[in-house]
Amino acid sequence: QVQVVESGVVLVQAGGSLSLSCTVSGLTFDGYAVCWFHQRPGHERVGVACITSSEDSTFYGYTVKGRFTISRDNANNTLYLQMNSLKPEDTATYYCAADPGSWCGATYMLPPYEYKYWGQGTQVTVSS
Repeated sequence: QVQVVESGVVLVQAGGSLSLSCTVSGLTFDGYAVCWFHQRPGHERVGVACITSSEDSTFYGYTVKGRFTISRDNANNTLYLQMNSLKPEDTATYYCAADPGSWCGATYMLPPYEYKYWGQGTQVTVSS
């Protein structure tokens, strides 16, 4: 049984920082890229960041590059997203995604329909 479990709801003021985590079980973790997406009500799910299995390449969406850092701990099947200098427009539900076919590069990550396994979502609210 595959489980993808994320950390909980977060409220933070603009300019603040937080870290999200996602732990995958029941699925080999270290052989493919793992990614973060976010979604706002009425909007499509959008890629935020992705990291390759060997950590040799990372993708960041333009709006978060320089502020967010994606990392992974393959020994513990865990994905992280460190979010700094948060802005109100970062407010969204954040989802981690895993799939054995996942990959990414510095300028590319796969769309959400390519992913089979998803975390439950973490609601992040950034207040002004």
